[in-house]
Amino acid sequence: MTGPTDATAPARCRVCGDTVDEFLDLGRQPLSDRFLTPADTDGEFFYRLAVGRCHACGMVQLTEEVPRHLMFHEEYPYHSSGSSVMREHFAKVAQRLLATELTGADPFVVEIGCNDGIMLRAVHEAGVRHLGFEPSAGVAEVARSRGVRVRTEFFEKATATAVRESEGPADVIYAANTMCHIPYLESVFQGADALLGPDGVVVFEDPYLGDIVAKTSFDQIYDEHFYLFSAGSVAAMAERFGFELVDVERLPVHGGEVRYTLARRGARTPTEAVGRLLAEEREQGLDDLATLRTFAANVHTVRDELVALLTRLRAEGHRVVGYGATAKSATVTNFCGIGPDLVSFVCDTTPGKQHRLTPGKHLPVRPAEAFADPYPDYALLFAWNHADEIMAKEQEFRQAGGRWILYVPEVRVL
Repeated sequence: MTGPTDATAPARCRVCGDTVDEFLDLGRQPLSDRFLTPADTDGEFFYRLAVGRCHACGMVQLTEEVPRHLMFHEEYPYHSSGSSVMREHFAKVAQRLLATELTGADPFVVEIGCNDGIMLRAVHEAGVRHLGFEPSAGVAEVARSRGVRVRTEFFEKATATAVRESEGPADVIYAANTMCHIPYLESVFQGADALLGPDGVVVFEDPYLGDIVAKTSFDQIYDEHFYLFSAGSVAAMAERFGFELVDVERLPVHGGEVRYTLARRGARTPTEAVGRLLAEEREQGLDDLATLRTFAANVHTVRDELVALLTRLRAEGHRVVGYGATAKSATVTNFCGIGPDLVSFVCDTTPGKQHRLTPGKHLPVRPAEAFADPYPDYALLFAWNHADEIMAKEQEFRQAGGRWILYVPEVRVL
């Protein structure tokens, strides 16, 4: 099945409505987190994955939207707590919010896309009032089992207004790797306006356009990542919806993110970090379409070099497997045409992905134990953003003569 599209009509910005200038086409792509049984492969949903920049507000975004119910549902497989690095990261987020913003008599924090409750669990254990919005029922139930209060709904104007009426204003609205998933941000900000207290803040962290361009990490572009934020585009978006960008913080997780803090216009003084990052973006040329077109050319170079390497290794009789059945790996395998003929299978620790097939190219997904049974000659590291953690864990692979293949920021063998 292929989603509807009209390639002749120019895309319009979902934030301001102006024209979007397309600069990269990653071709026909499947749902990135839909891992299939062999019986599911007929009628698989595909759409055109292309990305552009708004001519007016500078927001970088997909030019075609995938219906949200197809992406976020009861069987959504990603669990935030699956990585020790992310468990530590979200524990620190909770500690920081508890020490800075949640210090009043009866503080209240709302998380958009709380997943399995990894951050809110620490808030719950501190005895602080909280609520998570999580439309994917499976991971929402895991959060509930950890004592987290969850509404299995999308956060938007109507649902946020209902929470304000029943529970009062929020001091913090937090989101991690979620705001970039939501095309309908106008309704989200209307909800934030209804729910947030006068001095409250919206805090969200997402993959950073500056890092994506600098590292040629094109696999950060997939159906769930509708927006690729920068400080400049977030500042423009905040102003449009009655808020102001008051702080930014660079983060090392997920290959490079930025944490943005928004407040009601005039409620807080922006930090010096905001001005510094905006200046860095101007120097990098993130506000210039030519920079993004150069990035697109670099993406094609990475594709050609990766396919050439895998093809050569196959011809030489080497065995290559994938490591980490990540959502972003769907972009790589489908854009590059990497199927089971080049990569035998992908190993992953997530039970819901195991014994299934990857989206689109249908590589078998096997449990983590299969990696060493026996070790392959080469491992293509799809979960490159966890490279340090993974390589420390898999030292015996290197000792057995195995080598890692990476493609961010360029194709190389370690």
